[in-house]
Amino acid sequence: MLLADPDPQARVAIRRALEPHDFCVCAEAGDAAAAVGAAATAAPELALVDVRVPGSGIRAAARISAMPGVVVVMLTSSAADDDLFDALRAGASGYLLKETALSRLPAVLHAVLNREAALPRSLVSRLVAEFQAQTGRHRLALDGRGPVKLTRREWQVLELLAHECTTAQIAKHLFISKVTVRGHLAAALKKLGVPDRQAALQLLSKAGAMR
Repeated sequence: MLLADPDPQARVAIRRALEPHDFCVCAEAGDAAAAVGAAATAAPELALVDVRVPGSGIRAAARISAMPGVVVVMLTSSAADDDLFDALRAGASGYLLKETALSRLPAVLHAVLNREAALPRSLVSRLVAEFQAQTGRHRLALDGRGPVKLTRREWQVLELLAHECTTAQIAKHLFISKVTVRGHLAAALKKLGVPDRQAALQLLSKAGAMR
């Protein structure tokens, strides 16, 4: 396996926890570029990558997961939704927090190699909520136009704006970044055909969608 972590002491601790349980660390890396290079050279079966390695662990995961026969698992202190979702989109088969006891790590990684996903219970509910937010739809009938479909997340952002929440407050409430909030808002404004958030709220209020 490949072990990519910016902290040499953390790599030593992880190696000691894994090697007695049939894991062989064939390569180590302290940054994203080195991790990708080591994966290409050593051809590991498993890559354990910290999201926050210099150069972006997410980018490294995307490159490594595209290599034949390599399973990628993220091990990180970041519980941010954006990191979780980006890692899964990049091809990671698991996302583990560093608060996970090292004694549990071998069993979890063996399960991943047997094609099981590895996610802490604390993050599973967020993953389900995000899936529902992306697949749920709010259909709005506006005067003189066909129905407009907003995703659940776009609707949530507009609802919180209607309650005079700031971008930072919305991000905190929905467990997403401010950049992601702005992305959902921009998508909603485009669908509604309005130039700004105030115009969107006025349009929805007029349609009786916001109370």
